[in-house]
Amino acid sequence: MENNKKVEKQLSLPLRNAFQMSLRSLKIRFGRSIIVTMSILLGIAFLMSVLTNNAFQIALMEKGPENIKIILQKSAGEMRTRQIWLVTLSLLVCTVGIINSMLMSVTERSREIGTMKCLGALDKFVMEIFLLESFLHGIVGSFLGAIVGSGVMIIVYLIQYKGLIITIFPLIKILKYMAFSILLGTILAIIGALYPAYVSARMEPAEAMRREV
Repeated sequence: MENNKKVEKQLSLPLRNAFQMSLRSLKIRFGRSIIVTMSILLGIAFLMSVLTNNAFQIALMEKGPENIKIILQKSAGEMRTRQIWLVTLSLLVCTVGIINSMLMSVTERSREIGTMKCLGALDKFVMEIFLLESFLHGIVGSFLGAIVGSGVMIIVYLIQYKGLIITIFPLIKILKYMAFSILLGTILAIIGALYPAYVSARMEPAEAMRREV
């Protein structure tokens, strides 16, 4: 009975251990981590640039001069449909990129996973490591992407409309869009890591140890 309790204790590792191992893995594979984070950053930057553009257009249509309102109203419908398609495709490409990168990471780390499982790591613990890694990619990439995307569009509108933009600046709306973009990017990163994390967790220790890297 005592032996069973000891084994159970070894298997039940806290979440902070998985988090520490995730950070260690990101440092060791820094190059791959940058690539994954950049794919999320670019996808969210594009999304945020579109949302910021829409925020400025709505503000100009509500508070801008009459001649600007007429021009914007004519092109608004067609532009919005095109933007939705482009954003959807860019986010799909971003998610596929995450899945591909995480699957490659599983292959590279098969012996590491096998060693952990031989030492008694639960499937849940292995999944936690991969999901936490992806969460960190998502939160960092989405945050930077939201800043880059909104920053670029703010500069574009300041150059185009100068002082008028400052008077109608939709700060609250842009901040809401930033929060939405960061949340969406993080969720997509976690979704992209679900299948690779499941594959790594279900790997048999003996099979993982035999794999060529």
